[in-house]
Amino acid sequence: MPVSPAVSRRASGRRGRSPAAPWTPPSRARVRRIRDRLREIYGTPLMRPHGHPIAELILTVLSQSTNDRNRDVAYLRLRNRFEGAKFDWRAVRDAPLADVEEAIRPGGISKVKSARIQAILRAISDEPPPAPIDAAGQPADELSLDWLPLVSIEQARDYLVTLPGVGRKTAACVLLFAYGLPDVPVDTHVSRVGTRLGLLRPGAPFEELHDAMLSLTPPGEELELHVNLLRHGRRTCHARSPACRQCALARMCPSRELGSR
Repeated sequence: MPVSPAVSRRASGRRGRSPAAPWTPPSRARVRRIRDRLREIYGTPLMRPHGHPIAELILTVLSQSTNDRNRDVAYLRLRNRFEGAKFDWRAVRDAPLADVEEAIRPGGISKVKSARIQAILRAISDEPPPAPIDAAGQPADELSLDWLPLVSIEQARDYLVTLPGVGRKTAACVLLFAYGLPDVPVDTHVSRVGTRLGLLRPGAPFEELHDAMLSLTPPGEELELHVNLLRHGRRTCHARSPACRQCALARMCPSRELGSR
């Protein structure tokens, strides 16, 4: 029996929607519009580089699979446990593993993190830096990353990712937060929000995501875009139930239907 055009159209609609248009990189104007809207919501972050690269490394390790509060408690306990007359990361490096594990226990998976922290500190001590002088022109300490801003950012990044368990995100955190160098950490929040907004290619590996974020970010605004995308991911653009109807970026977001179902 012949099928009427109306029935045929309904059946076709049930089989699925038309394929989505292929992803294209965002224009600079679109990036600026998103940046400006995020700035209206969250302001401009004022976080000066703190100049402590090893501390940033350890903080990033402690942040894995936990929240900021537990991370900070674990970090302070670690500092207090090995404070002595003057804190020295060599004391953490050379301590019994069980002592480090006990100190950072509030941060979760302390057995894994304590071993990684000591492995990182030993690797820094064992490998001569590309620029073995400090900012004052003196020989670098055996356990120091103070030379990082003295070399190209590519050299600094390449060195950091050779350390045990250190990937692009951790390296970017060290370069950006310790020294204000132009790199953009891409965590799960930044990658999720950036992908939903069309800034990043869906399904891209993290290496590509980092390169893409660095390429699209206006120079000098690496900290602002990272922090505000992260804030938006935590407060509105959640992984499972994004609050699209309350989202101030909904009109410019191609994924806004996610939270309206």
